[in-house]
Amino acid sequence: MARVTRWGKRLSLTGIIVTLSVGVLVPVLLSSAVGIVTLALGQESNPIVVGVLIVSFTVTALGSVVAATVLLGKRARTARLQADLLANVSHDLRTPLAAIRMYAQTLQGGQLHDDPQRAQECLDTIVRQTQWLDSMIDRLLTWRAAAKDRANLRLRSQAPGPTVEEAVRRFLGMLAPGEVALALRVDSQTPVAHDVEALGTIVLNLLINAYRYSGQEKKIDVSIEDRRRQVAIIVADNGLGIPPRELRRIFEPFYRVSTQLASKSSGAGLGLAIVRHLVKAHGGDVQVESEPGRGSRFTVLLPAAKAGSTEA
Repeated sequence: MARVTRWGKRLSLTGIIVTLSVGVLVPVLLSSAVGIVTLALGQESNPIVVGVLIVSFTVTALGSVVAATVLLGKRARTARLQADLLANVSHDLRTPLAAIRMYAQTLQGGQLHDDPQRAQECLDTIVRQTQWLDSMIDRLLTWRAAAKDRANLRLRSQAPGPTVEEAVRRFLGMLAPGEVALALRVDSQTPVAHDVEALGTIVLNLLINAYRYSGQEKKIDVSIEDRRRQVAIIVADNGLGIPPRELRRIFEPFYRVSTQLASKSSGAGLGLAIVRHLVKAHGGDVQVESEPGRGSRFTVLLPAAKAGSTEA
């Protein structure tokens, strides 16, 4: 079903061209051929045939213009997205690299030789920034695999708690102590068929998204709970929230919410697109509740595994 959906999205971009070619251009070209043959044979209804030919050529020209416009528009959109991705990724990578270089040069210069505490703080910052870089590279590689339909999930039926806890630990390792107030609550031991690495990527992307779009006093709540035949993984933040008109678009690749906070935040706009892709690959669903000024709440719903199942 997921593969059919992806094919549907690909075909929708060229649906106008296909419909135009099959439904209009082909009959018009056949009519033109018949008209030319009729003229060549010297039939008497020349004015009518000439009129049909004029209409046929006009429709053919208009159809060609529409087809060319669609193709050029698609190419322009692709080029614009590629340029935006390059600019955003470059900005995303430059920030941690600058921090790593600054702290490494400080240590290299021996300025903290007699201050082991500050030297350790520099080392801790370098480690955190390299973890940010690692998460960015993982995000790009995950999106590349998703775009090429190369997701290779190894599903095993087990409770998602340990996977979520590991993603939370990895996320906290990317931050300075006390930078965010994070609470984790696990109220479910129900197994779900999931790929450990992919589910960790889902949770980590949601946490990074919550961190980037929260204010100065960042607060994130993560919880796992049962919901009938599903298990819900919830990530809620105290950020500025998402305007209602943009809720439908936040899972689109490269899309970024148009708020003052978003304009100051780095990111290529791939995190939520990756979340949706991986959740759908697990046969689940992702939902969002948000209100400007009251934060956002993302819920990942995964189907509970069948009793006795250990692998999917």
